Amino acid sequence: MSVPLPLTNLSLWQQTAFAAALLERMLPNYQMFSQAVDFGDFKLLRNQLDLVWQRLSQGKIKINFAVQLEKLEDEIPDVDNYDFLGVYSALDTCMALGSLLQGMQDKDDEIIANVSLLSQSSVSYYLEILLASELELQDDIVINQQDIEQHPLMQWEIASQKELFELLTHSNESQKTCQQLKDLALSEGLSNLGIEL
Repeated sequence: MSVPLPLTNLSLWQQTAFAAALLERMLPNYQMFSQAVDFGDFKLLRNQLDLVWQRLSQGKIKINFAVQLEKLEDEIPDVDNYDFLGVYSALDTCMALGSLLQGMQDKDDEIIANVSLLSQSSVSYYLEILLASELELQDDIVINQQDIEQHPLMQWEIASQKELFELLTHSNESQKTCQQLKDLALSEGLSNLGIEL
């Protein structure tokens, strides 16, 4: 994978906003999975992320993290129950949202930083499966990490994270910044896996 961004150079507010913006790009993957297999409550995850944005932009919003994490637990798919690639990106989305909520509760930037890794890992796994299916007929070809890192979708993921990071390093902790981050995260109308919103 790429060199990690220096997230520790950001304030906790900025790190939280960065993670929330990444989740905006991941959430459609959960929605697609949920609709395809009739599992989970996408609206619950959407509402939880909206609570995070409200807390970031208004500051005074109280979130009962224990209750929110418990609600989220019921929405986590068991990968053994589904023969559908989307289950992994849905799981990554839940894990990322859980990391964000837990990190906010504990004021722990390391937990919040997991969102960045989960977003990249989700893209990486998706590409492994995609490339494997494309090369299925060619037994002598092996997919390596370099193939994944050089794929346009992974390059876009890395560039998107850098762009969000750069915006945060030059912005105030404000409602305007929250809106700019959301707009930037969704500007291409695609999830981090390239799924249309």
